Amino acid sequence: MAGVAGGNDFQWCFSQVKGAIDEDVAEADIISTVEFNYSGDLLATGDKGGRVVIFQHEQESKNRPHLRGEYNVYSTFQSHEPEFDYLKSLEIEEKINKIRWLPQQNAAHFLLSTNDKTIKLWKISERDKRADGYNLKDEDGRLRDPFRITSLRVPVLMPMDLMVEASPRRIFANAHTYHINSISVNSDHETYLSADDLRINLWHLEITDRSFNIVDIKPANMEELTEVITAAECHPHQCNVFVYSSSKGTIRLCDMRAAALCDRHSKFFEEPEDPSSRSFFSEIISSISDVKFSHSGRYMMTRDYLSVKVWDLNMENRPVETYQVHEYLRSKLCSLYENDCIFDKFECCWNGSDSAIMTGSYNNFFRMFDRNTRRDITLEASRESSKPRATLKPRKVSTGGKRKKDEISVDSLDFNKKILHTAWHPKDNVIAVAATNNLYIFQDKIN
Repeated sequence: MAGVAGGNDFQWCFSQVKGAIDEDVAEADIISTVEFNYSGDLLATGDKGGRVVIFQHEQESKNRPHLRGEYNVYSTFQSHEPEFDYLKSLEIEEKINKIRWLPQQNAAHFLLSTNDKTIKLWKISERDKRADGYNLKDEDGRLRDPFRITSLRVPVLMPMDLMVEASPRRIFANAHTYHINSISVNSDHETYLSADDLRINLWHLEITDRSFNIVDIKPANMEELTEVITAAECHPHQCNVFVYSSSKGTIRLCDMRAAALCDRHSKFFEEPEDPSSRSFFSEIISSISDVKFSHSGRYMMTRDYLSVKVWDLNMENRPVETYQVHEYLRSKLCSLYENDCIFDKFECCWNGSDSAIMTGSYNNFFRMFDRNTRRDITLEASRESSKPRATLKPRKVSTGGKRKKDEISVDSLDFNKKILHTAWHPKDNVIAVAATNNLYIFQDKIN
């Protein structure tokens, strides 16, 4: 079957894989977030060891036009370190939960990265010149005796090897009691929001010592707690609008013009539950793990355990599209509950034109859905198909009965190999897929 990318028939092919091949994967090397910048020229990953690795797109040359999906390491830096909260006797992991790029304003790039408690604004800049010919310093940097200086020199800028520097410009700390699960840059490019399990804060990028609490769902008595915030995002065009999703499968849209504290939502999106399919696991699998606005701002997409739903912001009572990601797992929920996989938080993403969506599954499978043709495809991120330009073969899962030759049985899926984090290039058909400690990059095959 042809690839999915908004109506065009093409095939996805392997471009690159980053990361070690070792069977024994160090916990610190597991990728925890993947994000393209606004132009798609840079691709950032964060891992459980608190590191951020930025890849830069290689410029195409006439001799090698197939390099569209080739990215090489641009900068690596330690964003967060493990900490200890002595008041609560809690270890704070260094794991990077989210990375969000800011739109580029000048030669430097800026991104926000967060662990469970602290958000940092990083500046990534290049240096390829150095000042030479100081009056008060020798070549080796030692200060000269002012009495020995008999003439003034004009320092000049000399070329040097390119250096990429990452420096923390702002540190936004001490504003979240619970673990931060989302950060989202506002369309005014001056503010951003951060969400934890019970609260959402609004920050100004220049002000680190205070933020405004705009949502607080913490009950007076914690025994009355029935739901938590799972994800939040700002609208891509209207700086006063944001949404947040809950563990009960609902989404609330809020307007900051209505009140300073947005405890009363403007819109409430919820699909009525089918009483006939209710089970012990219903509430767990309906919890939303990710919410993303479309680039146009007209739709939003939510991911729960078994499906992806697309909502029209003008219709609150049900989604306009529902895509089953791995419906064959419904009969396996009991064992998935026992091994804790049922609590995995899968993310989802739109392509640049909002015509296709992508999300991950188990066994290193990931799914794509074409919104125009309603076709879908299952592909696999594996080193077996990692020859340059190798076409990805569609995978199928058999749910019982006779298994066809190319199908894989639902009982032989590897639930330790899961694709939680994916990203789609904002303009091209280039995708980044995080599989444990490896980052796969795929592109459409140009014949």
